[in-house]
Amino acid sequence: MNVELRRIGFIGLGIMGQPMAGNLVRAGYHVTGYNRSDGAVERLVAQGGHAAATVGDVVRAVDAVITMLPNSTEVEGVALGADGLFANARHDLLYVDMSTIHPAVARRLGEVGAREGIRVLDAPVSGGEIGAHDASLSIMVGGATPDVAAARDFLETLGKTVVHVGPSGAGQTVKAANQLIVAGTIELLAEAIVLLEASGVDPLPAIAVLAGGLAGSRVLDLKANGMLTRSFQPGFRVALHHKDLGIVQQAARESGAAIPLGSMVSQLMAALNAQGHGDLDHSALLKVVEQMSGRETDREGPRRDNAVRDPVTGSAT
Repeated sequence: MNVELRRIGFIGLGIMGQPMAGNLVRAGYHVTGYNRSDGAVERLVAQGGHAAATVGDVVRAVDAVITMLPNSTEVEGVALGADGLFANARHDLLYVDMSTIHPAVARRLGEVGAREGIRVLDAPVSGGEIGAHDASLSIMVGGATPDVAAARDFLETLGKTVVHVGPSGAGQTVKAANQLIVAGTIELLAEAIVLLEASGVDPLPAIAVLAGGLAGSRVLDLKANGMLTRSFQPGFRVALHHKDLGIVQQAARESGAAIPLGSMVSQLMAALNAQGHGDLDHSALLKVVEQMSGRETDREGPRRDNAVRDPVTGSAT
């Protein structure tokens, strides 16, 4: 462990941040946490962490600070606010933002940090709530090479794959690409499930054989079962993926990249969110595909189609 970076601040103790901070505590780091809700901080304290009343209190007590917040606006508020991270940071503090935000915001934070003598990394993650609990996250890091080296010990406590992908903002660009691939794969998996069921093919053995071939993927392994049973307990919420796909769209426009399939799946995710399903797992994209196919779904369990049924026999007419 890097002795100089034993004291870690953690701001944002939500679905992802709470288990990540807990993993740092268990690894022997002195972790000081801050969250808008007191309950999250109390849970960290119960694990052996320490509480702070404000962002400034966190920053003044530590050698490195991690933020894990929902969006760009919140990250900017915490970092650049009047009593925020930069306002209270000592010279040479290491600041690692592990949220998913727009690459341009990450680059701006890096530029402000450079002027203020603060080392800034953008290090978003992939792996969801399971990866946060199991410390198996994939972490894509943007920033200066020496700063990545300084953070590597505690980043490797949080994830199995830690890769320096480029300068400031590069981590967030890679995360945007990740969210594009995941959303597209979930959408195609949803379409495959609807196709199988509409064709009268048992999807369970079908998915098993697909998983063993070229169509297999980590998304299929983790999401197919919940989709087949229509159990959409959130590992990663629709509302957050909807936000992330907005980042993807904006990044694509700014870079001049064409993402035609990405634009389509972004609209489907937006529709699912607008229908009030923002708190479901993003695999609930299946619901949109079923609606488009004219097939109704039970809350849990296998689907039923929308065919008109005989009131006596119950058979389709």
